Amino acid sequence: MDDWLVEDCFEMFCRGEEGYGPFWDHALRYLNMSLEKPSNVLFLRYEELKEDPVAQTKRLAEFLGFPFSMEEEKIGVVNQIVDFCSFNNLKDLEVNKTGKMPRSIIPSNKLFFRSGKVGDYVNHLSPDAVKRLSNILKEKLSGSGLTFN
Repeated sequence: MDDWLVEDCFEMFCRGEEGYGPFWDHALRYLNMSLEKPSNVLFLRYEELKEDPVAQTKRLAEFLGFPFSMEEEKIGVVNQIVDFCSFNNLKDLEVNKTGKMPRSIIPSNKLFFRSGKVGDYVNHLSPDAVKRLSNILKEKLSGSGLTFN
């Protein structure tokens, strides 16, 4: 990943200058809405999905009103979906290797796919940037109970 791109995107993120507004505003709105209207809004963190993809896939299906039947679970449908939607499978799709989102400053979709590991950002930011990001999120999410690993 180009250093200029990481640094530019990082600075924009820290200032809350994203296409649709600051990340933390969106996260808090969705979290609060999921607490107010749990049947209308499902709040799912990537960390939870990575920790237990089968349970979270079942949770998502139930939320959508299409829970898996015992038969589907028995024949491995949930695991097939988890495999199909896995990081490795998605990053290998042609659109994610060569495609680009319209009107994006990101030159290629492939830059959205690094390792798929929780906390990998520390391998792409300086220790000072990691600390700065941690402080910003701590401040912006203070009192919400929302945390990110």
